[in-house]
Amino acid sequence: MLDGTATRRPKADDMTRHLPDGHPPVRTGRIGVLLANLGTPDNYDYWSMRRYLNEFLSDRRVIDYPAWKWQPLLQLVILTKRPFTSGANYRSIWNHDKGESPLMTITKAQTAKLADALRARYGDRVKVDFCMRYGNPSTASKVREMVAAGCDRILFFPLYPQYAGATTATANDQFFRALMREKAQPAVRTVPEYFDHPLYVDALARSVERAYAALPVRPDVLVASYHGMPQRYLTEGDPYHCKCQKTTRLLRERLGWEKGSIDTTFQSVFGREEWLRPYTVEHVAALAKAGKRNIAVIAPAFAADCIETLEEINGEIREAFEHAGGETFTYIPCLNDDDAHIAALAAVVGDNLAGWLR
Repeated sequence: MLDGTATRRPKADDMTRHLPDGHPPVRTGRIGVLLANLGTPDNYDYWSMRRYLNEFLSDRRVIDYPAWKWQPLLQLVILTKRPFTSGANYRSIWNHDKGESPLMTITKAQTAKLADALRARYGDRVKVDFCMRYGNPSTASKVREMVAAGCDRILFFPLYPQYAGATTATANDQFFRALMREKAQPAVRTVPEYFDHPLYVDALARSVERAYAALPVRPDVLVASYHGMPQRYLTEGDPYHCKCQKTTRLLRERLGWEKGSIDTTFQSVFGREEWLRPYTVEHVAALAKAGKRNIAVIAPAFAADCIETLEEINGEIREAFEHAGGETFTYIPCLNDDDAHIAALAAVVGDNLAGWLR
């Protein structure tokens, strides 16, 4: 109001009290918190993998080559062969008891725990759910469910601590595309990167401290392995590389370690283009050859363990270290549904709900 008095947001009762007889039911007044992760195939068979990889690798945020140049290669070469190898990798880590990937299992657990934490703080006014950028459950389906459940405000939370165009931005893109389908569009907010949130940094540090306390020999080096991206993306303005470097520094400072005690590396190189360096798989081998026989690896860019951590880090990268003469390779799991991680996520959500809820 111009006279300085506060404007009261209409309650759900206010918005439905005067509906005429026969008007369709109106549900409103709730707030949705929608978590978003990268995605997972529905299964590890050829066609499930092909559908998933086609959606993922057709995203122009991920592969930005012109369609006329990229799609023939993708459809005729890559998607002919890669579903077999990727399917085998997924099969090696699959949660066979639940019939889903570990990322799906962990994301469900995170969502349930976060829902409990927010319910304790806000009651039933907040609906918490999750979606995947690629695969199921789709972003559009979950936005539709939230609107139907009476969420007239949605907080969209990409679970990527460090911003990157190929992760945070494409998740937001998909969210806004989903909103384009809604007749009654809710008010929305998107959660920014949270790599420097004190509770997130503390949760990372505590996971390192727990892992180190359980080891008979202290590792010579801690390697912080982040998902890679083409070097060109950095020069074109993507800030991801800088955020990763700062994450490592904040973790080191919280642990109270001296400079040089944590190495920053990048994994998951794809194609022939130069990617961010150093490459994790090469770096751990070089460490072993240089006499660093005991190392630990942590993956601070991943909110949940997935194919890139369980199969790549704890498989391919471990093997590269051991084949080069390394003796003890310790993988420190992602924060997953650890209580400290859930507390950090709840704090980030609380910060971003300011003005919507007390």
